Amino acid sequence: MARPARPAQRNGRNDFDFQLCDHLNGVARHSEGWDILQFKVEEADEQHKGRKIDLAAKPCGVNICIEGRSYSEFEIVMPIECKRLPTPDGKDRDEREYVISRYSSRGGIQRFKAGHHGAAHLLGAMIAYVQHETTADWDKRVAEWINDLAGSQPGWSKNDLLHIEREDATSRVAVFRSSHERQNGLPEIELRHIWMGMN
Repeated sequence: MARPARPAQRNGRNDFDFQLCDHLNGVARHSEGWDILQFKVEEADEQHKGRKIDLAAKPCGVNICIEGRSYSEFEIVMPIECKRLPTPDGKDRDEREYVISRYSSRGGIQRFKAGHHGAAHLLGAMIAYVQHETTADWDKRVAEWINDLAGSQPGWSKNDLLHIEREDATSRVAVFRSSHERQNGLPEIELRHIWMGMN
C-alpha cells in the first residue's frame, strides 16, 4: 500500500489492518457505485461470535442485494482475513500461517476451510502484507505448502492451490483466486487473495 502519508507500522499486522480499513473507506466513499460499502476491523463472525474477522465489508447506510440475498448495514457482505508474509517470529507461530498452523486454528485458508470464518458465505478474501521477498517467491512457497498438505493432510488437495489473475508491478499488488472444499457439510468457498507489497 504505497501511501506517503501512511504512518510507519508500530504494532504489527493490526496497524496494517486499521490503515487498510481507513484507505478502503476513503476510496469507497469517493468512488461512484462503491460508496454503498464500508469496511470494519475486528468484526464478530456471524456463525462464531467468539471469533473476530480481521476486516469485513458491510453495507453503508443502505440495504444491498447480492445474488438474491439482501444485506443490511449490520451484516457482513464479505469476510476478509489478513496475514503478514513472512509470518512474524514467535512462540507457537508457524511460518505457513497464510495457509495453516500446526499449533492452532490460526491459519488463514485453514479458518475458511474449517468454517471458523465465513461459514455463512460463499465468497471471502485474504489480504497478504508482503514485507520481504517478491510475489513470485511467496506464490512458489504457498504452492509448496499446499502441495505438501495435499499429500499428507485429510481435507487438503491440489484444488486448494492459488491461481494468479493479475499483478501490477507499479502498485505492487497481485490478485489470486482459489476455491476450497469445507468441513461440516458447508458448501465450497471461493477466496480472492490480494497481496500488497509493503517493503
